[in-house]
This record gives sequence, C-alpha cells and structure tokens, in this order.
Amino acid sequence: MTDSRIPTVRLGDGGPPVGVQGLGCMGMSFAYGPSDAEESRAALERALELGVTLYDTADAYGAGENERFLSPFFRAHRDEVVIATKFALSIPPDDPTRRVIRNDRPYVRQAVEASLRRLDVDVIDLYYMHRRDVNVPIEETVGVMAELVREGKVKHLGLSEVTAAELRAAQAVHPIAAVQSEWSLFSRDIEDRVVPAARDLGVALVPYSPLGRGFLTGSFADAEQDLTPDDFRRQQPRFTGANAAANAALLEPLRALAAAHGATPAQIALAWVQHRADVHGLPVVPIPGTRRPGRVEENAGAVGIRLTEEELAQLEPLAGKVAGDRYADMTFTSAGRE
Repeated sequence: MTDSRIPTVRLGDGGPPVGVQGLGCMGMSFAYGPSDAEESRAALERALELGVTLYDTADAYGAGENERFLSPFFRAHRDEVVIATKFALSIPPDDPTRRVIRNDRPYVRQAVEASLRRLDVDVIDLYYMHRRDVNVPIEETVGVMAELVREGKVKHLGLSEVTAAELRAAQAVHPIAAVQSEWSLFSRDIEDRVVPAARDLGVALVPYSPLGRGFLTGSFADAEQDLTPDDFRRQQPRFTGANAAANAALLEPLRALAAAHGATPAQIALAWVQHRADVHGLPVVPIPGTRRPGRVEENAGAVGIRLTEEELAQLEPLAGKVAGDRYADMTFTSAGRE
C-alpha cells in the first residue's frame, strides 16, 4: 500500500466532501471484544494520512464511550475530519443491556447536547437518526433535526435503516445528506427501493458492515467458536452453527478473485461495494470498521481495484444464498417496513 490518498466524493447534494471510504469506529470501544487503545489511535491517524475523512460513531456505542474515545483525535484534526454520530438508541437506567428506540423531540435535543459534550466540539458534521421509532412521525423527528441545523449544532442530516418512503418523507422536510444501511456481498435488500430513492433525491449511501462484520474477510468462521464471549456477533444468526457453515462455503469465489488480483478477500469485498456507485449512479462511501493501522491500509487499497463484468457476475449470486438474518430481531431494521 502506497501513501497515495484516496479520492473524494460529496455526500449527497450539498453534503460535505469526504474520502470515498470512511472509517467505522464502533469496534474501538464496543461490541467486538477486547481492543487496544493505542493501536486504535494509530489506526485513526493512519486513516487520515490515506485520505479517510469520514469517521463514524454513535452515542449508543459503549453508552457514549466511543464518542469520548474519539474526542482527542477529532479535536487535534478538527478541520480535516467529518464527524458523524447518531441518536435514537436510549439506554434505560435500570437495564444497561437494553436499547429503546426514541425519536421524540425531548430525546433528540437531549441526545445532541450529550454528544456535543462527549465529543467536545461545537458542531456535529453529520447527525444521523440511528433507528426509526414508528410511533413518532418521521417528519416530526427530522423537523427537530432541522432546528439543530438552524441553531448551528449540526451541519448535515442523515438517516439509518429507513425505508424508501421514510427517506422521501424526510427529504420533504429538510435535505438529507446520507442514508446509512447495511450493504455488502451478503446484504443487498436496500437495492430494490432505498438505493433508487436515494439516487433520485440526491442522497449518498453510507454502507455499514461492508465486510459482513468481518465474516467476508475470513477472520472468523463461526462466531460462537472463534470470538470472545462479549462479541455481539455471537448473537447474529448468520454467524453461528449451521448458518455459519453454509455461509463460509459461499466465500470461495471471493477467495479466488482475491488470489487472481493479488489482493485480500476484504479488498475484493470492498471493491464490490465501491463499484455500487457506478452501478446505481450515486455516491457510495462504505465505512469498514477496524482497529489496526495495517487493516486501514488494506481497506484503502480496495479503492484502486477494478473488477471486470465477468468477475462481478461471479459474485452476483452470493447474497441470495446467505443463510440466516442480519439480526436475531429484524424489527430493529427497516426490512419489515419496506
């Protein structure tokens, strides 16, 4: 991997310019087992050197700990980075293991103030509604978010795990810069409606888990056997038992293409996601998560890989063969509302 910087793209009509690949920071302090703080800080710095400027976190990641961890890096590079964080997953005081979806006005305002304090910044560059509370009209929630823009607390708005109809309703209230949803070789349901709606509205797509939470890289084959007890991937149906075995068998075309390109499976999987921008005609900025500088370099190297039509055809059937859902409770996603 050279030190050449990755290209930039604008997040939607009027959104901020960012590197064509971002960095998911959740695992640096939450969800994926033990992490090394110094190594994570080195990963943040290496990403910036390579032109990665969109850094993704959320108030729910470690009950605010992820935002606190990232704060010194953001302060040191405030004019170089685009800070993306999210609200909506409230943690009940009597049960810190639960997440309750809230989109109501008082909670949105409470959440943004708390994130600004933890991040120690004056304004959040991209503020996402993390999940949809169906009991609150989306127009009401986005209306409150638009107030935050007018008040100078937020620059741009984003939505995560929404339907095409919800995106259109939100856009009618205030411009949406980006929609964040899971999108990878194993997860392609948003291509039917959400992606076309985003393209029509001038909204960028920010795919999370573009490496299938590491499964597409071959870093683990069965979550229950290979990952630590505190790793939340052990709770996801497609990564355990018979589902994991069936899905691992699907990775052979990925490994073969990696060998042909002198690349890694992760790079081929990311190159496929990056290519969605050309396929669907809209900005696509995946946010692979990692805690290691070497992995940051590997991921950034995917930007320069070009897959032929024949190679893309070899990867096309994979998503339709995946066993198991993304989450044990799919009501947590937009899938049941589309």
